[in-house]
Amino acid sequence: MIPRVLLAALLCVLSSVSQAQEARPIGIPVSPLGPGPWVFDTAEQHRIRVSVVARGLVHPWAIAFLPDGAMLVTERSGRLRVVRDGALDPHIIAGVPGVRTDGNGGLMDVAVHPQFAENSWVYLTYTKPVGDGRGAPALARGRLEGHALKDVQDLVVTEEYDGNSGLNGRVAFGLDGKVYMSTGGRVGEVSQDPMSLRGKILRLNDDGSIPDDNPFAGRAEYRPEIYTMGHRNTLGLILHPETGMLWNHENGPNGGDEINVILPGRNYGWPYVSFGRLYPGERVSEHPTRDGMESPLVVWLPAIAVAGMTVYTDELFPEWKGNVFVGSLQEGGIPGTGHLQRIVFNDRMEEIRRESMLRELRQRIREVRQGPDGLLYVLTDSEDDGALLRIEPTP
Repeated sequence: MIPRVLLAALLCVLSSVSQAQEARPIGIPVSPLGPGPWVFDTAEQHRIRVSVVARGLVHPWAIAFLPDGAMLVTERSGRLRVVRDGALDPHIIAGVPGVRTDGNGGLMDVAVHPQFAENSWVYLTYTKPVGDGRGAPALARGRLEGHALKDVQDLVVTEEYDGNSGLNGRVAFGLDGKVYMSTGGRVGEVSQDPMSLRGKILRLNDDGSIPDDNPFAGRAEYRPEIYTMGHRNTLGLILHPETGMLWNHENGPNGGDEINVILPGRNYGWPYVSFGRLYPGERVSEHPTRDGMESPLVVWLPAIAVAGMTVYTDELFPEWKGNVFVGSLQEGGIPGTGHLQRIVFNDRMEEIRRESMLRELRQRIREVRQGPDGLLYVLTDSEDDGALLRIEPTP
C-alpha cells in the first residue's frame, strides 16, 4: 500500500503535469510572411505565381474595386486604404465612421455602388460604438472624393449588444440594384426572432429606405428590412456572376460552415439545425435538416472558418472557370492552418471536388476577390503585417 504522504505527492505531480499539458498552446508555429513571390503547383490549373502587392496592413478585412482599377481595402481598426498601380497609398481615407473594435468588431466590408462612376457612393459595414462599451452592427455610405468620404450617413443600425459585437458581416448589390447586408446572429435564438435584425440578411434601397416588395413588408410581426433569417455569422456574401443569384457563406461553431443560395423569405435554420457541433462537442441538432428550413449547398466538417468568397469567370485561369474560391482562417480549430479553398461544381450546381491551396504560407485568409484584370486577390489577416496577395499564371 502506498503511504498517504507519498500518494498525495504523486497526485500533485500528476496534476501539475496535466495542467502543463493543458496550458501548452494549440497550433502550428507560423513564421512571418516572406517577401515572395512563390510558385505553387495546383491540381488542375497547375503552376501559379503568388506575389505580395502590399503589406503592413492591420487586420485587413475586405476588398472593393474601383472603375479606374484601384482597390479599396478596409482595416478592422477603422481605416480605409487605397491600393493604386500596385502600391499601397500612404494616405488614409478620411471620413470613415468611428468603430468599436472589441471582440471581432470594427470596420468590415466595403462595396461601391454599381453607378459609382456617376455618384461616387461607397458602402461600409462596421460596428458602431453606442456607449457603455456596447456596439451595434451598422451600414453606412459616403461619397468618395479624393482621399475623403463626404456626406457620410448610417443607412441602418441594428440592435446594440455587449461582448463580441463584430461579425455584422458583408454588403453586396443584387441585380435588382438593391443593397443586401448580413448581420451576425450566433447568440441564443436571436436569428429566429422576426423582430430582430440580427442573424439576418437585410434588403434595402440604395439610400437605406425599405423596398415595398420585401418578403415580409406589411407583416406587423416582422421587421420589414428582413430578406432571409436563421443565419449565424455571414462572412461571405456575393452576387453569383453567372446565375445572378445571391450566395452567402457562414461560420458554424465546431464544424458546420456552409454555403447557401439566398432566396427571399427563406429560413436557413440557425440555431435549430446545423451539420456542426457546439464548441464543447455536442451536436447543434440531432438532425441537420428540417422541413421549412433551407439546406446548405456546401458544408465543411470540420470547420475551416470560411471568410471571403468569389466566383472565377475569366480566361486567364481556364481550368478554374466557374469555380468558387473561399478563404480559410483556420481548419478544425487549429491556428496556423489557414488556406485558400477551391470548389468545383457540375452543371446542376452540385459539388464534385475541392482543392486546398496556399497551405505552405500558413496564413489566415480573410478575403478573396477576382479583379477586373482576371487575377485573384487575397488578404491575409494579421494584426501588424497583413498583406494583399496577387495570384497569377506563371509565364
